[in-house]
Amino acid sequence: MDKKLEQAFCEQINKELYSAYLYLAMQAYFKEENLEGFANWMYVQVQEELSHAMGLYNYVFERGGSVELMSIDKPELKFSNAIEVFEKVLEHEKYVTSLINDLTQVAEDVKDRAAISLLGWYIKEQVEEEANVSNVLGNLKLAQNDPRALLLLDRELAARTFVAPVIG
Repeated sequence: MDKKLEQAFCEQINKELYSAYLYLAMQAYFKEENLEGFANWMYVQVQEELSHAMGLYNYVFERGGSVELMSIDKPELKFSNAIEVFEKVLEHEKYVTSLINDLTQVAEDVKDRAAISLLGWYIKEQVEEEANVSNVLGNLKLAQNDPRALLLLDRELAARTFVAPVIG
């Protein structure tokens, strides 16, 4: 595996692990607010981000590379309401999309067709991630801080389950 690409994969693994850590902090916020459905939604996000990180991690080893694990930044821990949380989630997912695009560019620059193929899955996943977050955020904005609507949405989000993705 090209060393420049290997380093870029290691950096993306770090960002995916940070994403899991960020969503874990958001889950804690919702637990403190007694919004268990929202907390469940975030926990599923934690699991998804960990699976994304492990997909990249395993791929590096499959290609004969080495993984360098880096420090994970401390996430923001204080939020004022659910809308603010989901606005931050959407902002973060757009950032992750830009990172995946940058990683794909490195793979293109070194002409690594296998990596480009793998990263196509991540690009599609980011489209889905942004759409899912936008949907929840749109529902929250429609609710206009109505406690009854918030509780209904909380119940809906409680039904979300993690399904391990087939990456690649």
